[in-house]
Amino acid sequence: MSTSAPQRLIDNMRDVRYGEVLAVFARDNKLEAEVYGTQMINDCPDELWKTLDPAAIASEMSALVVKLNGPRYWVLDGLGTKVAFIEPVMRDFNGLMMRRIATVDLGDQPDTIPYEERYVNRGAVFFFDAGSVVYELINPQGKVYVMQAYCVGVDPTLNLDNLSDLATRLDLPTGWSFRGRILDAELVVDTTDHPATVVQDEFENTYTLPY
Repeated sequence: MSTSAPQRLIDNMRDVRYGEVLAVFARDNKLEAEVYGTQMINDCPDELWKTLDPAAIASEMSALVVKLNGPRYWVLDGLGTKVAFIEPVMRDFNGLMMRRIATVDLGDQPDTIPYEERYVNRGAVFFFDAGSVVYELINPQGKVYVMQAYCVGVDPTLNLDNLSDLATRLDLPTGWSFRGRILDAELVVDTTDHPATVVQDEFENTYTLPY
C-alpha cells in the first residue's frame, strides 16, 4: 500500500457489472495472460457476452487458450489512478468492446487454482469506504485478502445481498477462513507501483491483498 494519498477518480462502483477476456500466451519460458475488460467502457451486456466463443477468440488472437472471466460485479466503492503497465489496446469481441488492462503471470499453470496467489500488473487503486461491508479470506499465515469482485459465471445466483452465505458454502483449505465485516475506516488498496497479489475462491470471486 502506498504511503501517499492517491486520488479517487470514480465513485459509486459497488455492484457495477463488467466482464473480462483472458488470452493466454507462451512468453519468456512461462505462460502470461493478457486481460481485456469492459471496465469504464460498458456494463458487459448479457446478450453480447453470451455470444463470445473462447475457442474462436483464441484462434483469432493466436492464443494458447482463452478464458471468459465473468460476468463480474465490483465489491468496492471507488477507483483511483490507473497506470498503464501495458499499451491499453482496444479490441472488439463480437460487438463487445474491451480494453487491454493488465497482464497476469501464470508461471507454468494456465488454469486458475482456487486459493493460489496470482500476480497481476494492473496499476489500479481500489477504495473501500468506511461503513461499507467487506468480505475477506484469511490464509493460515494470517494474510487477509479483501474481495474486489464477485462472479456470476459459476453461480448465477450470487449477488451483493447473499455474499455472507459464502461462509458456509466455501470449501476452504485447511487453516483458511472467510469473514464479513464493516470497515471502521476507509481502506485503500494501491497497486500502482507493484503487481497486485490476488486469489480466487471456487466460485471465481476475486480477492486482493491490500498492500
